[in-house]
Amino acid sequence: MEGFGISKTNIQSKRVEKLFRIIFLGMTLILILPVLVILGTLIVKGGSVLSLDFFLENPTNGMTAGGIFPALLGTIWLVSVALLISVPIGVAAAIYLNEYAGDNILTRIINLAIINLAGVPSIVHALFGVGAFVMFFKFGTSILAASFTLAIMTMPVVIVATKESLQAVPIAFREACWNMGATRWQTIKKVVLPNSLSGILTGIILEVSRTAGETAPIMFTGAVFFSPFLPEGVFDQTMAMSLHLFVVATQVPGVPENLPYGVALTLIGMVLIMNSVSIAFRFYLRGKKKW
Repeated sequence: MEGFGISKTNIQSKRVEKLFRIIFLGMTLILILPVLVILGTLIVKGGSVLSLDFFLENPTNGMTAGGIFPALLGTIWLVSVALLISVPIGVAAAIYLNEYAGDNILTRIINLAIINLAGVPSIVHALFGVGAFVMFFKFGTSILAASFTLAIMTMPVVIVATKESLQAVPIAFREACWNMGATRWQTIKKVVLPNSLSGILTGIILEVSRTAGETAPIMFTGAVFFSPFLPEGVFDQTMAMSLHLFVVATQVPGVPENLPYGVALTLIGMVLIMNSVSIAFRFYLRGKKKW
């Protein structure tokens, strides 16, 4: 009887485990299904406009025809400059907070400010960018002003991801270096950072996704509805994919139905390609970890 009771308990445990496995699988499918529906809709309705000319030509006929090359190039400009600004500053801030700063009131205030900054609406960042970078620093409405605004908005993601990655490096690694006579900075540079790169890349991936899709911060600081000229430097204005999508979908009459879907599909594809490259590099770095 005792063995029968144990067997019955095991059967019930397996049933419960199977039930929760099915529930978790269902939740996962519920999360994935909207993404598949969105991608499927964009491919069906916008795939017909995708062509080499669509990617390499300028908009024509009041943006009701032609291609998206200026917006595509402008998005690359904005994302690249924003990354160059936010990643070094964000990683440096995370290193200080995790490796140097003590647990005091100042550090807690800084951490709280970072968390609050991540929750500020994008339109507020846009107004801040206008006041700080367009007017105070006199960058004008330009790629540089828009990129600084995007960098400020997405920097908390880089800081938090980097901090968590630094914390994941075992303390024994640091102690081994210190016992060998290495300084704190030598330990960070030679041991901690190399083993944290995969986590840092996670923050960069999230930043790229958000930076490429933001509209409000760039609308007021550097992006334009239409420009016949390509940007030649960071002080020029530019078109951008997210703003271009907003314009052709809501502001321009007579736009073919499949054109906005094609722009949206290109924007998502662009983000997916950037993320895929970063993810592949992250997996490569994870394989080189020392633990």
